[in-house]
Amino acid sequence: MRRLQLATRRTRAGRVIAPCLVLLFVANLVAGAAWAQGHSLQSAAGKMTLAKGLQVQLFAGEPMVRQPILVKCDDRGRLWTIQYLQYPNPAGLKRVKVDRWSRTVYDRVPEPPPKGPRGADRITILEDTDGDGRVDRARDFVDGLNLATGLAFGHGGVFVLQVPYLLFYPDGNRDDVPDGPPRVLLKGFGMEDAQSLANHLTWGPDGWLYGVNGSTTTCRIRGIEFQQGCWRYHPPTDRFELFCEGGGNLFGLTFDALGRLFYSSNGGLFFHAVQGGYFAKSFAKHGPLHHLYTYGHFFPVFRGGLQGGPTTGGTIYRGHTLPEAFRGRFLCGNFLGHTSSYWDVRPRASTVAVKPNGAWLNSNDTWFGPTDLCFGPDGAVYISDFHDRRTAHPDPDAKWDRSNGRIYRVQKAGVASTRPVDVVSLPSAGLVKLLSHANGWYADRARIEMFRRRDKAIVPELKAMARRRDDRRMALQGLWAVNASGGLDDAFALEMLAHPEGRVRHWTVRLLGDRRKVSRRIGLAIVDLAHRETDPVVLVQLAATARRLSAETGLPVARELMQKPAGEADSRLPLMTWWAVEQHVADSRAQVIGLFETGSPLWGTRDGLGCGLRLVRRLAAEGTRAGYDACVSLLATVPGGARSEADKRLAQGLAERANGLTGLGTGGLFNRFGTTEASALKRHSRKFDELTPELAGYIGKRWSAGRDNTFWSDLAMRCRVDGAHRYARTKVADSKLPAATRARWLRLLRQYGEADVLPLGVKFFRSSEPAEVLAQAMEVLGRFGKQQELGLIVTAYPRLASSLQPRARQLVFGHPETALSLLALVDRGQVKAKTIDVVELRALAIHKDPRLANLIKKHWGRVSAGTAEEKLATMRRFKNDLRAGSGRPAAGRELFKKHCAACHKLFGEGGKIAPDLTMTSRKDLEALLANIVDPGAVIRRDFLASVVVTTNGRMVTGLVVNRKGDHLEVADSKGKIARIPKADVEIEKVSDTSIMPERLLEQLTPQQLRDLVSYLQGTAP
Repeated sequence: MRRLQLATRRTRAGRVIAPCLVLLFVANLVAGAAWAQGHSLQSAAGKMTLAKGLQVQLFAGEPMVRQPILVKCDDRGRLWTIQYLQYPNPAGLKRVKVDRWSRTVYDRVPEPPPKGPRGADRITILEDTDGDGRVDRARDFVDGLNLATGLAFGHGGVFVLQVPYLLFYPDGNRDDVPDGPPRVLLKGFGMEDAQSLANHLTWGPDGWLYGVNGSTTTCRIRGIEFQQGCWRYHPPTDRFELFCEGGGNLFGLTFDALGRLFYSSNGGLFFHAVQGGYFAKSFAKHGPLHHLYTYGHFFPVFRGGLQGGPTTGGTIYRGHTLPEAFRGRFLCGNFLGHTSSYWDVRPRASTVAVKPNGAWLNSNDTWFGPTDLCFGPDGAVYISDFHDRRTAHPDPDAKWDRSNGRIYRVQKAGVASTRPVDVVSLPSAGLVKLLSHANGWYADRARIEMFRRRDKAIVPELKAMARRRDDRRMALQGLWAVNASGGLDDAFALEMLAHPEGRVRHWTVRLLGDRRKVSRRIGLAIVDLAHRETDPVVLVQLAATARRLSAETGLPVARELMQKPAGEADSRLPLMTWWAVEQHVADSRAQVIGLFETGSPLWGTRDGLGCGLRLVRRLAAEGTRAGYDACVSLLATVPGGARSEADKRLAQGLAERANGLTGLGTGGLFNRFGTTEASALKRHSRKFDELTPELAGYIGKRWSAGRDNTFWSDLAMRCRVDGAHRYARTKVADSKLPAATRARWLRLLRQYGEADVLPLGVKFFRSSEPAEVLAQAMEVLGRFGKQQELGLIVTAYPRLASSLQPRARQLVFGHPETALSLLALVDRGQVKAKTIDVVELRALAIHKDPRLANLIKKHWGRVSAGTAEEKLATMRRFKNDLRAGSGRPAAGRELFKKHCAACHKLFGEGGKIAPDLTMTSRKDLEALLANIVDPGAVIRRDFLASVVVTTNGRMVTGLVVNRKGDHLEVADSKGKIARIPKADVEIEKVSDTSIMPERLLEQLTPQQLRDLVSYLQGTAP
C-alpha cells in the first residue's frame, strides 16, 4: 500500500494545518465508480460522488486529525472530535484472559484521569475562523485519555465518556482549558471489548444525557447491570437509569424533531427506542434480557432489504440548508460499505417504518470508514472518517497505521459557511428566539443552556409557545423549554394533558412520569387521559409512565389501556402494558390480582386476556409460596374459554422457576472447537419453594380427571402430585402398551423421579426392549447411576444400535473409569476407532487422566482439550475479514504454493508430508480456520511429529516419513528432509506439537486471506 503524501501550510503561529480543500459538485450519483484504496488527502473529496445538489470538501485531515470517531458542534459552532488513537487496548492494563468474542479481563480497574494510565486519545477543537468551510485553528481540550468514546457540552463544562467512567470537566470561564481534574459522575461501564464500549453522549429534549452501550461489555452502575441498551443520566439530580435494553452492538443515537430516540447497531439494524422497552438481541451470545418476566421483546425497524454493514453514528437531519430531500431524514454511515446513506422515517402506529433511499455520498475508497455524522449551525453535515485500510475487527496486538483520519463537510452547492452565534453568551430572551430557528441545532443548544440557568422569567412566554395549536414543532419546543426552565407545575401540566396535539400530550405524560411521584390531582388526570386517549403514541407512553408511577396510579392506567381497541392495531402497546402491570406485582400483588377478578371485563379484551395469561405464568415462575397462592386465586377467575391456555401458562411458569440471569453467553461461534471446562457444565439456577397445598391440589384435581393426558401427567410428575409417580411406574411396566408410550412414561420418571427409579432403568436396559424404551432406560442409568451402572452401558456398547451409541459415549465419558473401559474396547479391537469422532474425545481432558491420554494418542493421535479462547477470537477476526469481501482463487493458488504446498497436496499439487486436503471437508469454514489457527488441537496418529536426538547431541523435529533401510528420513514444516543414520539415533520421542506453524494466516493481508480461502474451498482449477 502506498504511503499517503501530505501537503501542508502554516499559519502565522507556525501550526501545521490541513491543506486547501477540494470542492465537488456532481449532478447525480455515478453508478459503477471505480473503487480505490486509500485516496490521498488532496484527492479524496474529489473522488467522491454525491447526490444532486450537494458539494463536499475536506474540513480537516491528518496529521491534525487522526482516527476520529465522532463529530459534534459546541455552543460557539466549533467542531469537536475525539481522536481514538488508543484503540483497541487500554493503556497501562494487562490482559489476564480473553474469550472467543474478544471479551477481555484486565488485571485491574484503572483510576480516572489524571491519576489513571495515560492513553493516546485526545479531544480536539477544530475551528473555522474565516468562514471558508475548512479548519484554520485547532487545539486539544484534553489529551492523554484512555479509550474515550463520547462527549457533550453543557452545565459549565464538558461531559466525557471514558470507560469505566462518565466524567465532567468543568470549564466555567470557557477558555477551553479544564478548570481542574474531572469529576467522576458514574463508574462501572464495561471495558471488556473495545469494539463494544459505551458511546455517543447526546442530550435529550428532557434534559437527560443519553448514551448507548455495545453488546459484549457488561455495565454495573449503581446496582443496575446491563449490556446492550440505552442509558441516561440527569446532571441536576444525579440520577442514572437504563432507558431501554437490547438492540445489539450499539453505536450512535439521535433524536428527531418530535423527540423520538433512534439508535443503530451492527448489521444495519435500526431501532426506535421507547422508554422502558426491551429489544431483540443475540440471546445465544449475549445472554437473556435482564428481566426474567418480559415474555416478549420488540424488533428493529424494518429497513426494506437495504444491504450493508453497521449504520454508524447516524443523525436525523434537522438543519436548514440541505435540499428538501434530506430534511427530517436519517443520515448514517455504512462503515463496511464505505458510503453514507439516507432514509425516510415514517410514522407507523406508535413507532416508525423506514424506507432506504440509497447512498447520498459514495467515497469510492475502501479506506473510507464513516464513524459519525452531525449537522452544524450552518446546516452543513460533518462526517468523521476513521480512514483505515482494515475495517473488520483488528488483531488487538497488530501494528497498523494510525496516522490517517479525515473530517468532511457536506453542504448544499453554492451555500457559503456562516459564523454562528455564541449561544451561551445570549440573554435568556435570546435563547427563547432560538427555539424558532429553522435549524434544530439552535433550539437544542438554547434548551441545554436553559437547563443550566433555570430562569423563571421566561416561563410565561414559553408557556404561550407550548399552548400553540397551529404549529406542533413550536408547541413541543415550548413544552420542553418550560420543563428546562423549571416551569412545569401541576396547573400547566393539566393544560398540556388536554392539548389537541398528541405529541404534546405524549411528552407531558413522559415528563410527569420522570418525577416518579405525582400529586393525586395529576394521577387522576393521567388515568382519565388513559380512558379517553386514542393516539397510539400517547397510549404507549402512558404504559411506560404507569410502570414508573405508584400502583395507585399505574394500575388504573394499565386497566384502561388493556381495554383499548387501539392495542389490536399497535404492536407495542400489549407488551408495554404488561411490563407496567408486572412492575407492581412484587409490591402490590393483591391490587394486581384484583384487576382480574371474576367477571372482570379485562378477560374479554385481547390485551386484557393476554396480560392475565402472562400474569399466571409470572406468578408460577416466581417460585414463592406467595406467588403460588396468588396464582391459585388468579386461576379461579379465568373464564372457561381461556382455562386451557391458562393451564399451559401455569406449566410454563413452573418449568421456569429455576431460571436465573446468566449474563453473557458463550454462543455457538466455534463452539465445537472450544475447550470444555467443568465449570461450564454447572447450570446457573434459582432456588424455589415447594408448591403450596392449594396449587398442588389444583394440579392434582386436573390430573386425576385424565391421568393418561400427556400435558397433565407431565405437570403432575413435575410437581410431585401424590400418586403420579406410582401411576407412571405401572404404565412403564405394562408390556401391552406401545413402546413409544412406555418410553414416554419412562422419560417422565427419569426427568422428575428420584434414585429409586434406577433399578427399573437397570431392568429395562438389560432386557430385550425396543430401541425407544432402551434409550430412555439408558438415560435413567446416566442420570442416577454411578460407575457400576454406567459400566452396563460400556458392556452393552458393541451391541447397541448405531443410533444409540453417540449418546452412550456422552454418558460414559463423564466418568474417567467408564471412559477408560470404553477406550479399552477400542484397544482390544471390539470397537473401531474410526466410529468415534475425535471432537468427542476433547471432553475427556477434563479428567486429566494419563491413561486416557495414552490410549487417545495410540488410536487417534494428539487431541487437545480444545482450542484456547484467544485463538477462537483470532478465528473470529479472520472470519470477519473473510466476510468483508470476495476472494480470487487464482491468486489464492499462488499463496497455497508459497505457504502450504511444501507439505499439503490439493488437487494433485503439493507435498505428501501432511494430509491431502482434496478430500477433506474444506467447505466447513469453521473447521478450516480451526485447523489452520490451532494446528496442534487435533493431530492424526499418522502425522504426529517426532523429536530425534542423535548421539552427538543434534536434535531434529519433524515427521518421520521413511523408516526403511538404515536411515530415518525426517521432514520439517517446509518440506525439507533430514536423513539420520539409525545407528546415530539416541532418542526418538513422539511430540505433542504439530509441525505446521502457527500464526500462518497472520502473515497475510485481509485480501490475501480471502484469496487463499477461496482457493482452499474451491474446485479443481
